[in-house]
Amino acid sequence: MIRTLLPNRRAVLAGLAAVTIAAGAALAQAPKEIRVDYATYNPVGLVLKERGILEKALEADGIKVRWVFSAGSNKALEFLNAGSLDFGSTAGAAALIGKINGNPIKSIYVYSRPEWTALVTGAKSEITKVSDLKGKRVAVTRGTDPHIFLVRSLADAGLTEKDVKLVLLQHADGRLALERGDVEAWAGLDPLMAAAEIESGARLFHRKAADNTWGVLNVREELAEKNPELVRKVLKAYEEARAIALANPAEVRKALVEATKLSDAVIERQLTRTELTHSNIGPAQAETILAAGLALQQAGVLPASTDVKAAVDALLDRRFAATN
Repeated sequence: MIRTLLPNRRAVLAGLAAVTIAAGAALAQAPKEIRVDYATYNPVGLVLKERGILEKALEADGIKVRWVFSAGSNKALEFLNAGSLDFGSTAGAAALIGKINGNPIKSIYVYSRPEWTALVTGAKSEITKVSDLKGKRVAVTRGTDPHIFLVRSLADAGLTEKDVKLVLLQHADGRLALERGDVEAWAGLDPLMAAAEIESGARLFHRKAADNTWGVLNVREELAEKNPELVRKVLKAYEEARAIALANPAEVRKALVEATKLSDAVIERQLTRTELTHSNIGPAQAETILAAGLALQQAGVLPASTDVKAAVDALLDRRFAATN
């Protein structure tokens, strides 16, 4: 009887040891700090930062939060690719381009459904339609939703990037270039676009809400694979911030005013074009991002050999759904 029990006991002890080692390994690989971006085009992220919700959620785990400012999708993607960000806010189509170009990211959450970009010109400009841009100077931030919107708008008008003179500037500098008269048009981004409207009379001469892709939160693949529970905690905190934002629009306005140093009127204009009622990555996001990717491929921005659908499938990770 003793001989029969001993191997079983050894097996149990071995099993317990394996569990302990696995738990220790998981604990060892958990980071002591995560780097999360905040951006003026992501109102939920600003509420998350201002309320300290994420810090409280990770306090018991001994994980610190370091906030990094993203001036645009291109900067968030650059930081994610370099490993200087763990979670970064971008437009869905911009994330897709990053993924196709080898950026090791997963899109895991929706922070907004915005109409945050349009084509903008000056108050006294004679430009009234996209075809008027032929031969004109257009300010744009490459690799962002405004850039993608511009490419699609030009294609719809039978033009390409080669038919205009692109002036590559970060979003804030694009607005300044338009107001100084250095360019005839600008692929704008809120809230700077709203500020140009209200403060200098700029006109949004071409709008198409359906060609604005979703605001998505991305995570580095390595972190998602090694620490899925940490990712879930971050998204749970994001969901708490989103609920606060929906219930307290005045708080969202205040956070944006403080972050941007823009007026209440400007931020109010931005928020009329920003919907915060979505969170989970799903078919709707896949469809919109795929449409943008195919349009970019047709316009020659993405190689003809790119399997855009496969890239979208590889980008979106639905394991971390915050709500069901």
